[in-house]
Amino acid sequence: MLLVENTKCECGHQNSVGTVLCESCGKPLGYNDESDLPLEMRYDGVARRSQKSNPNFIDRIWNFFSSVKIAIYLIVITFLTAMLGTIYPQENTFINNFDPSVYYEETYGLPGKLYYLLGLTHTYESWWFIGLLVMIGTSLVICSLDRVLPLYRALSKQQVRKHLQFIHRQKTVFRHKVEGDAEQWVENYGAQLKRKGYRIHLDGSALLAEKNRFSRWGPYINHIGLILFLLAILARSIPSWQMDSYITIPDGDTVQIADTNYYVKNEKFTVEYYKDEELPDKLKGTSRAKLFETKAVLYECVSNCNDQLQKPVLREVKRHNIVVNEPLKYKGIKLYQFDFDTTPRLNAVHPVLVDKQTGQVYGPFDLPMKDSALQHKLGPYTLDLYANYMEFDIGDNGEPTTLSRDPIAPAFIFTVKGPGLDAKGEPYIYFPMQKDKVKFSQDTINGALANKIEIRVDGMENVDFSEASTYLNVRMDKALPYVWIGATFSMVGLLMGSYWQHRRIWLRVDEGELSLGAHTNKNWYGMRSDVAGALQKIGITVDPKSLDNGGNNA
Repeated sequence: MLLVENTKCECGHQNSVGTVLCESCGKPLGYNDESDLPLEMRYDGVARRSQKSNPNFIDRIWNFFSSVKIAIYLIVITFLTAMLGTIYPQENTFINNFDPSVYYEETYGLPGKLYYLLGLTHTYESWWFIGLLVMIGTSLVICSLDRVLPLYRALSKQQVRKHLQFIHRQKTVFRHKVEGDAEQWVENYGAQLKRKGYRIHLDGSALLAEKNRFSRWGPYINHIGLILFLLAILARSIPSWQMDSYITIPDGDTVQIADTNYYVKNEKFTVEYYKDEELPDKLKGTSRAKLFETKAVLYECVSNCNDQLQKPVLREVKRHNIVVNEPLKYKGIKLYQFDFDTTPRLNAVHPVLVDKQTGQVYGPFDLPMKDSALQHKLGPYTLDLYANYMEFDIGDNGEPTTLSRDPIAPAFIFTVKGPGLDAKGEPYIYFPMQKDKVKFSQDTINGALANKIEIRVDGMENVDFSEASTYLNVRMDKALPYVWIGATFSMVGLLMGSYWQHRRIWLRVDEGELSLGAHTNKNWYGMRSDVAGALQKIGITVDPKSLDNGGNNA
């Protein structure tokens, strides 16, 4: 749009540069003042920042984000990239620990490998996807400010008596000779419009009738809702604001919820199966769970929470029997029953230490798979726990590592001090399970120390197994209430802008000549019907279609 340096309007009002219609009387300004075409009434012709004729660097950034076209492009690009994230499962949807660089290639071949290398396996946490959301939010803010401030200024400064050119170039126009007292006629017409819900403003023989102005703010309230929605989505990346993870808890075990000060104990897991006569014929003879339940206790750590040398001090905060769709809830954390495993799992062993030189046996001592004591005194020997691995393996660098947090192949490395040993202690690795002793050659690794001492379990009565393990889905979403607030704002804004229309009627009587103009942001049929209906009530019959001045009749 061509912008012209404006001076004072003939009514005496000083308009800002870029104003198309005088903010006071509505007279068209610049090149626009000689045309007979209906006026462009968007924002009532008030200047917007994005229409500056000589923009600086900040203005250019403002202009970029204030463009509706740019906003549409950003939304389309975001939708397309969001679709890319659905081609293969995202990394955060897997329950067990796994190596994504290997998994995607082995499972999906070359496309899976490329999918991983392009970073699409964590699309929704990637910097570029979050950047797109930030750009959409920025566009919403700037688009709204660039339009709502001029619109508010225009509507708050409305004058009752408008310039004749402003009235005659509306999309709904009516002219007529008025007999008698002009002011009385205007009052009578205003009374009829008031019955239709219009607010009436009079200035002698001039009138402004307006209704449903609030609907003009609908799109901007919608924008506020979308901005709140986006901020809530982005807030999920804040630590401790959002969680969707899985934990495995054997019977009787207590497990920490990652990245929190909360612990969960599985006091007892029970599962009830359908009887054979309760199943349909095609499922008879199979095991189908009817009900599985975890008697859970939630604890909060109150002391020694990050101390690796001391056990944390826990305080019970809630008990709940978790079944499907009946989670344990506490301060935003929800623990859902997800799955279970009835395979017996090694929970603890009670081994002894054998001095091979004397044949003396010391112990047994308690060695749980998790949270074992850091030191064990066995006669003249002292065992200091150096490291504990749940699923022992040798990494590519030749160093010991663990593949998971479940006791699938547990291993303990002790520093052993005692008679005949180095005063500083000697390392000894112990595998509680026989298969692991053979697989990793325990005696070979321990070298000469294996000829002096041995740690072993005498009999299955010294081995504790958990009968079952429960899988719980841990969810926490502090941003969810704000998502709903944003969605509510957005819906209210949509309703305001969709089901109501902002209608205005201006008229003035000059020397017995009536000039009437009307404008609405939508539903011109209803606008013309209001004008014609009120005229008919005071004795002037007019066809609503004849009021059309070339405007949009939608």
